[in-house]
Amino acid sequence: MKKKAAAGKKTSKPVRKSGGLKLKKLVAKATKSAHKLMAKKVIPASNRVKSSISAGLQKLKLDPSMTDAQIRRMPNSAYMNDIQLGFFRVRLLQQRQEVLSRQTEVKDRLNQHENFADPADRASAEEEHWLDLRLRERESMLLRKIDEALRRISEREFGYCKVTGEPIGIPRLLARPTAEVCVDVKGQNEHVEAQFRDR
Repeated sequence: MKKKAAAGKKTSKPVRKSGGLKLKKLVAKATKSAHKLMAKKVIPASNRVKSSISAGLQKLKLDPSMTDAQIRRMPNSAYMNDIQLGFFRVRLLQQRQEVLSRQTEVKDRLNQHENFADPADRASAEEEHWLDLRLRERESMLLRKIDEALRRISEREFGYCKVTGEPIGIPRLLARPTAEVCVDVKGQNEHVEAQFRDR
């Protein structure tokens, strides 16, 4: 946990542990290999995470099936160590694959062109089309957040508030792995947004 520097002294950023370099290289290599195999249709897209990321974690004797409860029970001193970073990396990659699958389904629906003689059916189809457009927009935003979270893991910045530098906390990250700020900052932002909406 980061501590505030004493008054009158120069502040310095906390030193991150460098032991995750091996993990980062192995997982990155496994992911790259899986992309190549997936492109050749050797590995189905739905099995990409299980077949590649799990293999990288197993090389480091990290359990890819670690549960939320096990992560919660880890001591504060283990916050954002190699095991936790690996856990959230796998979760984010799985979430990323789910988003890509949903985007493909939405794209297929949007490309369907049907003619409806009944005005009621036509109105219903137009409403579904509008909802799919909104869904595609939300999924695109979520995909960008996931990619940003994966970048922060690679840089070992994941799990710390971008505003205060304080730990975001395991419970919040389990609920929202893409979280970039702690609960206090999120509450302040929502309060400000509410004030602008009320004007």
